[in-house]
Amino acid sequence: MQASFPRTARGRKAHLWCCGVLLPLLLVLARGVCAENSVTVYGGYVFGGSVTDSTTGQTVDVLEAPSYALALDFGLDPRSQVQVFFNHQQTHIQAPSLVPASPQIGLGISYLQLGGTYFIDGIGHGVYVVGGVGVTYMSPSVSDLSSETRLSLNAGIGYMIPLGEHFGIRFEARGYATLLNNNGGIFCGSNKGCVITINGQGFYQGEGLVGLAVRF
Repeated sequence: MQASFPRTARGRKAHLWCCGVLLPLLLVLARGVCAENSVTVYGGYVFGGSVTDSTTGQTVDVLEAPSYALALDFGLDPRSQVQVFFNHQQTHIQAPSLVPASPQIGLGISYLQLGGTYFIDGIGHGVYVVGGVGVTYMSPSVSDLSSETRLSLNAGIGYMIPLGEHFGIRFEARGYATLLNNNGGIFCGSNKGCVITINGQGFYQGEGLVGLAVRF
């Protein structure tokens, strides 16, 4: 005859905790083990962008420039990943009438984004879409002018060609939108005032990228 033991309140709580916390956690970890992670180093080319100065009515162009980027992708399931993405370009602002002595101002633009990727046919090959939100950091080369940090987002589409089990080539096209304050000044200095008084809500750029992915 099998003996039975009364289940105490503490035992019931432990049982519920195991079923309600440990079991889902184990299932998530099991999914993560099956999903693929990757690190991708990119080279790219960014297509300008522009803003309008509300004081002069002039369009201020950001020149096209090469770029580099790094993406860290952490697998969630066989098709989707969480992505941390960093991109940097070193470019110039073309604005002769704003700063007559220096018609081109050097400008570094960096994007740091948190988002994800979704592969149509499964991680590691074929077409995928990508997107995220984060910040844009813009730093002019003129020492007296202030840097700017603004909220931004990106979205794009890509194609991965696997090279064996642990490498791949990625081709991507991305678009970036940086939020700006309408009629607010940017790149302000103590002796120069603000280089640009913005007329508009956003700053937009497009980019083509080619990357080498290490998959694991």
